[in-house]
Amino acid sequence: MINLELPRKLRAGANQAHQVAAEIMRPVSRKYDLAEHAYPVELDTMAAMIEGMTDAGNDVGGAKGGRESGEPKPSKTANANGGNMAALINVIETCWGDVGLTLSIPYQGLGNSAIAAVATDEQLERFGKVWASMAITEPSFGSDSAAVSTTAVLDGDEWVLNGEKIYVTAGERSTHIVVWATVDKSKGRAAIKSFVVPRDAPGLSVARLEHKLGIKASDTAALLLDNCRIPKDNLLGSPDVDTDKGFAGVMQTFDNTRPLVAGMAIGVARAALEELRSILTEAGVDIDYDAPTYSLSAPAAEYIRLESDWEAAYLLALRAAWMADNKEPNSLQASMSKAKAGRSASDITLKAVELAGSLGYSQHLLLEKWARDSKILDIFEGTQQIQQLIVARRVLGLTSAQLK
Repeated sequence: MINLELPRKLRAGANQAHQVAAEIMRPVSRKYDLAEHAYPVELDTMAAMIEGMTDAGNDVGGAKGGRESGEPKPSKTANANGGNMAALINVIETCWGDVGLTLSIPYQGLGNSAIAAVATDEQLERFGKVWASMAITEPSFGSDSAAVSTTAVLDGDEWVLNGEKIYVTAGERSTHIVVWATVDKSKGRAAIKSFVVPRDAPGLSVARLEHKLGIKASDTAALLLDNCRIPKDNLLGSPDVDTDKGFAGVMQTFDNTRPLVAGMAIGVARAALEELRSILTEAGVDIDYDAPTYSLSAPAAEYIRLESDWEAAYLLALRAAWMADNKEPNSLQASMSKAKAGRSASDITLKAVELAGSLGYSQHLLLEKWARDSKILDIFEGTQQIQQLIVARRVLGLTSAQLK
């Protein structure tokens, strides 16, 4: 029998994350949606708490995931629920509160997952407690991560980085940025590496902040790297260019972050479902799970469809995170969970707005905000179309050259 109940340790972390969402995030959610680019000072009170709870094994914000320095490998005979599962469960709760504010929690950036995925133990000691955003996308490409043109040239004991990165979440506020760059353009994707760039590194600057449809509480920046110098050992993982392996090392990052983005979508979708159910119940709509679909009212039948879609996304994300914690290859499952959750969240939140009528479209509730916030979760960390392409390649056993 498969037991899907959360173990006590994960329940405790989820309860704490839910309290943060309910007591800190929800009350100021609309405030920072209307005040785009304003720094959410309320989150400052969380920084010390998060650091203490992370030391105790609870990743409240949920974006970190991965592993800690010296973390033991999972037993071959026992199941492990580690950093990835805890991060997933907790990010579901905080995004139930607010997606944009979750992305703004200090020291919980998406770049932290990149560090956890490929850093050496020594690098984990140095970068384990920084606030790291992740810079991949450039003006010349969107979803094709292999098209990175930002360069990194070794000059003595320093790397010199040149290029432009766009759509960097928390790009202005974070203390460090994980930058993808190529160390040798002639060797293609195999030469793409990730580098930890401190915010105060010479040659790094913020070109602009983007105005967005949703997640307005989160700053999304364009960054310029103009002869930006960082220490030689800030290259994450191995500096060797392995043309046989390609850039699987840096791509490992997505195996950690895609289930977390799925968790973000699951969290905001759950918020919309709960609000919608309250509205339908107040309107006298009976949601009867035992009755056949044809005997239900249209709103009740639609609600049950949305709820079942949510459940499928939740279970897929659990599986992907569990596989990551147990060191099982999860690239297929990570993309499946991200594709399903991203699409479902957009569908659920928009349908909630529709079924709530004028109340859902107005700013009296947060339904319309959640509909706007959810769209990015089907786009960043790899679009819906990219996820489906990855799934097709894995299922059919084809390479990226064979199926484009």
